[in-house]
Amino acid sequence: MAGRRLQVAVGVIKNAAGQVLITLRDEALHQGGLWEFPGGKLEVGETAGQALVRELKEELDIVVNAATPLLAINHQYPDRAVQLLVFEVTGFSGQARGNEGQPWQWVDAADLPRYTFPAANRPIIAAAQLPGYYAILETDDPSQVLGNLQRILANGVKLVQVRLKNLPRHTVLQFLEQAYPLCQKQGVCLLANSGLGLSDHPAFQGIHLTSRDLMALRQRPGAVRWLAASCHNPEELRHAQAIGVDFAVLAPVLPTLTHPQAQTLGWEKFSDWVVEANLPVYALGGMTRLSLEAARNAGAQGIASIRAFLD
Repeated sequence: MAGRRLQVAVGVIKNAAGQVLITLRDEALHQGGLWEFPGGKLEVGETAGQALVRELKEELDIVVNAATPLLAINHQYPDRAVQLLVFEVTGFSGQARGNEGQPWQWVDAADLPRYTFPAANRPIIAAAQLPGYYAILETDDPSQVLGNLQRILANGVKLVQVRLKNLPRHTVLQFLEQAYPLCQKQGVCLLANSGLGLSDHPAFQGIHLTSRDLMALRQRPGAVRWLAASCHNPEELRHAQAIGVDFAVLAPVLPTLTHPQAQTLGWEKFSDWVVEANLPVYALGGMTRLSLEAARNAGAQGIASIRAFLD
């Protein structure tokens, strides 16, 4: 099956303001009349990176200076199978223009869901909005909760899961009263771990499912802005995709201080699983902030960690 897929290199191109460049497909093309992230088919003997550079120069007259792998998507349309090899382009030279007469525009990442894209692009829309770092707020000491959140925010992290599974409910609620205005002011997105039973609290913009809660679901919960899930094997990743999870966390990738003898995936197995996952995936386990490059090269959206963002 993999050999029959049409391989396409795709660029999520971001400008200095964080906006994303999208283009409109010609009506005469497959999936015509829909918006897309620019790119094109790999030619014989080309790598995905080479195809990306060539296609963006041909289509938009820009030269790619910095691009990193973002995710791979395997999608079956009624008439063809495609594999999208997606890169985040954060450095380019030249002024974008529609060399082929195609309409194009810069769009705020948060506004991407308002545009109509081909079905295969749905995970890219999520990936374009997600940051490289995902912090997990977890502690057994109530006196540390707010301080730990402030340290996370001081490190520029914009996506935080509130786990706090060992703290009393009233303590978590008191913390959220303080955390909510702080996160709103700094544009930080908080997700509630499903084990808290607090997903409807106004401080939260989504739910992070435990692997157990993930496997118990048969469809995506309604009215959820962000839905994430913890995964540990390909079966859980496939189920996450099937019910419409926006992104997953896959663990453990490397040994951790708390579980140094635990069996880990390593980057090779992580990459093999993620390339078939069809959704953004964060690497968890043994991560530091310096692990981001290795994670991206393995196909990850970024890294998730409890401790890495507390320094």
